[in-house]
Amino acid sequence: MDPIKAVLVFCATVFFVLSPALTGGFGGYDATQFPVPQDDPPVQPAGYAFAIWGLIYLWLLISAGVGMFARGTEPAWEPARLPLILSLGPGAAWIGVAYTSPIWASILLWWMLATAIWALLRTPLVDRWTYQAPVAVYAGWLTAAGWVSVGLLGAGYGIGPGETAWAVIALVGALVTGAAVQIALDRAPEYGITLIWALVGLIVANATAAPLVAFAALGGAMLMAVLAFRAAT
Repeated sequence: MDPIKAVLVFCATVFFVLSPALTGGFGGYDATQFPVPQDDPPVQPAGYAFAIWGLIYLWLLISAGVGMFARGTEPAWEPARLPLILSLGPGAAWIGVAYTSPIWASILLWWMLATAIWALLRTPLVDRWTYQAPVAVYAGWLTAAGWVSVGLLGAGYGIGPGETAWAVIALVGALVTGAAVQIALDRAPEYGITLIWALVGLIVANATAAPLVAFAALGGAMLMAVLAFRAAT
């Protein structure tokens, strides 16, 4: 096998991991980036939930290192490499795009999500903890983030009935996407567990401010827990 794709995955991962330092980090959209300012929108999980990016960056970096130095010519690793490159490479520019345009940031986020799911579906059963699992966590968080971006754009541009409705729409979309991916995989429970992490963040953020969203997130977390357990067993 030609190890060039393994090298490209490693390079894309390094740039992706370094992107917060190179762009000054990302603390969320400015409320004034939207025609209808989004101050503490109910579609967004509690702030602590975003700490999962530390795990994602570290695990992807370890995976890329193993892939280049120890599995560079391993045939089982090859199928997921192209979609990973297509996800992580453009993903390195996401923070810079988000500072400029929430719309283009959302489009890029959905590209990252689609290619991440593609990569996850092509990960092998071997080397689970250094390949399948980190990609699953990455794809799981992007599933939540992609639908959060939809909710932010809908509410932020004044489309439809308001912030709470858009939070519910985004939540349902994330659950439908997450359930479809987890069932299709029938493995990689880390994907579902990551989505549960995001849903718990929604419960914490909305427990008193928007109980309907919190209750829906609780039901979604229970559904994903069943699917993740099924995938694990």
